Amino acid sequence: MPAEPPAEPAGPVRLEGGGLPTGVLLRPLAAADADELRRIRRTPEVVAWWDVGEDDFPLDDEPGVPRLVIEVDGAVAGLIEFHEEPEPKYRHASIDVLLDPVLRGRGLGPAVVRRVVDHLIDDRGHHRITIDPAVANVAAVRAYEKAGFKPVGVMRRYERDVGGAGWHDSLLMELLADDR
Repeated sequence: MPAEPPAEPAGPVRLEGGGLPTGVLLRPLAAADADELRRIRRTPEVVAWWDVGEDDFPLDDEPGVPRLVIEVDGAVAGLIEFHEEPEPKYRHASIDVLLDPVLRGRGLGPAVVRRVVDHLIDDRGHHRITIDPAVANVAAVRAYEKAGFKPVGVMRRYERDVGGAGWHDSLLMELLADDR
């Protein structure tokens, strides 16, 4: 059974172990990470789903939205962030993740997602975690399924296409604490 919801928003979080591969660490974002994260976000494989981003990414602080750097063997490899809905009646969390394309296909994404899900359920008291990849982002959907997420439904015309010219559908996926 998950812990009671913490009274305060999540502070700096550092996650190791718990199924993460050797050499992988999730740590708070630092200003020194910005250039490498901007480089990753500008790769064509990431831009296809995240857009290029503003010049202040990833330091465009969103209050109450912890951003964790995915570090592999001491190098910046990506970013994962989570949003928490504090309203007790609707309390849940959602996550977003971006990973350097050169590291895809090694099981790193599902391992990182599972570790953050465990933190959100075991340490933050959530019973439900959601993620909403584009329906056409087959690799992301597959990675989230490997992490234990199940499709709930398609959200039609949910998000602007890269460049803002049109809309695309996203897949609402969830993982319940009891499903682990």
